[in-house]
Amino acid sequence: MYANDGFRELDRQECVRLLGTVPVGRIVHTRQALPAVLPVNFCLDGDSAILLRTSATSELVGAIDGAVVAFEADAVDAAAHSGWSVVVTGTATLITDPAEHTRLLSAGPRSWVPAPREVFVRIDPELVTGRELVGGHTLYGVDLGS
Repeated sequence: MYANDGFRELDRQECVRLLGTVPVGRIVHTRQALPAVLPVNFCLDGDSAILLRTSATSELVGAIDGAVVAFEADAVDAAAHSGWSVVVTGTATLITDPAEHTRLLSAGPRSWVPAPREVFVRIDPELVTGRELVGGHTLYGVDLGS
């Protein structure tokens, strides 16, 4: 973040707490050498790893397994001019261990678009950053109420 941009930087603990309050985020990966962004439902696992559940035959699985990806989630109140955004960067890995897969069937995220054969993908957080804008407050002295 840039100094004096009007946002408050969030520490890792705040970021993880906020991620646990929303069900949908966006995964950012590379598709045909271009950036791609896909909304997905998710949940947190253990120490803040992001878990996704998707079809085993989805294009997404092939594109992200073993790749470094970004994951973003946020909440915005347009009327109050406030909100937050958290970005997790890390390596995405397809869960292949049968015992882990069985555990995640009950503890992992529920798919919003169920498929006959589903898999889980874990994003291990290597970098976690976030920022918050509290409505009506800016470091520039600008009145956001007008």
